[in-house]
Amino acid sequence: MIIVNTETIHGKEITETLGLVRGSTIRAKHIGKDLMSGLRQIVGGEMKEYSEMLTEARQFATLQMVEEANALGADAIVNVRYTTSAVMQGAAEILAYGTAVKLK
Repeated sequence: MIIVNTETIHGKEITETLGLVRGSTIRAKHIGKDLMSGLRQIVGGEMKEYSEMLTEARQFATLQMVEEANALGADAIVNVRYTTSAVMQGAAEILAYGTAVKLK
């Protein structure tokens, strides 16, 4: 599966647009890691626990989006975007979306 954040794929011709595909997840870290991040907020530095959580969430949302595209028979997903929103303190939703297409 080709996944790009552009409207076209260099060297490929899009023959059919299959529609919007998306994947999403809401993730939170357990209380121990949340406490560690809280301490880092006081003293400064990267909040590695949250960086890790968001990386895992993006990967999961991308996988869901690809599975939806595969179910439609897509060869690629173009114009891929990610959005993040806080659901509550310590929890975030990641949404991955794009357009599933067939290639020549």
